[in-house]
Amino acid sequence: MEKFVDIFSKKYNLNSKDAASLLALMEPVTYRRGEMLVREGELNTSFHLIGQGIWRGYYLRNGVDVSIWFATTGESLFSTRGYMGGRPSGTSIEAMSDSLLYRIGRQELEAFFHSSAAAANLGRRMFEREFLVFEERLINEGATQAKERYLSLLERMPELLQHVPLKHIASYLYITPQSLSRIRAELARKAGGEPTRPRE
Repeated sequence: MEKFVDIFSKKYNLNSKDAASLLALMEPVTYRRGEMLVREGELNTSFHLIGQGIWRGYYLRNGVDVSIWFATTGESLFSTRGYMGGRPSGTSIEAMSDSLLYRIGRQELEAFFHSSAAAANLGRRMFEREFLVFEERLINEGATQAKERYLSLLERMPELLQHVPLKHIASYLYITPQSLSRIRAELARKAGGEPTRPRE
């Protein structure tokens, strides 16, 4: 727990004591690889922090799932529509690895944010970071080169290839798995090695 508090505090630029006070209110829950936090069209109003693991958000388009984001240890995890508006989720959220989450209900979290100035500041910092992450995703989507988006993703989450199938990474980059394989082979040649084998 102490290690996670440190990771969480650094990601959100929080005081470790304030972060620990929030985590004390949260319930630990475990998920197996492939299990869903919420499916598109379902309602989930809870807020989660990833204690361990990798998750992805996706939606269905013409029967094909399209990955729109990945999240890892120390980051938050929630249905934006569910938490913010009490509406069914527009995305499905799936565990890419066995995971540990910390969960708290929306009402409990809002009560915590209103309990003190320190808690309110913690909440502000958390959601400020969510807005920054959202902006980064928009910038990533606007990047012209899939190779640039791929390198940016691996820089942020170097452990991704150990847990996420190539097809999901390719859909996130808006390219085919074959195109991604070519990009990986090109990068490996330049680096003088072999591409890291992704999870099947």
